[in-house]
Amino acid sequence: DSAHPVWELVCNAERCDISFSSLKLDCMGEETLNAMVSETLCILPRLTRTLSNLIYRKTKGNPLLVSQLMPSLSKKGLLFPSLNRRRWEWDIDKITSQKLPDDVALFLTNSIVDLPSDVKTSIFHFSCFGA
Repeated sequence: DSAHPVWELVCNAERCDISFSSLKLDCMGEETLNAMVSETLCILPRLTRTLSNLIYRKTKGNPLLVSQLMPSLSKKGLLFPSLNRRRWEWDIDKITSQKLPDDVALFLTNSIVDLPSDVKTSIFHFSCFGA
């Protein structure tokens, strides 16, 4: 989308002759996502299918959104290690009820808003230095 702020930033960088690398990530299919969830949680793919199908429906396979959602579910206690069963477990009903923004940037912004205030202040100060 040429009106998106990130696209505008890329175009400005090109005009200013700033070198950068571009990496295009396609959305993952359901099988690929299930394999990733299975490997991440060290559980057989047949056992992670319900979780990965739900994650796929919520993220449409967007790799950035998936990589942010998994730790978010763990932080919220919806994806948790079970000492009795010696594996990861999840609350599928609560995960289903979780609202997710359609926009990855908005999801990341919301993740930053949830950080402690001292961490947000540090991020603000470090952002002034650039990358």
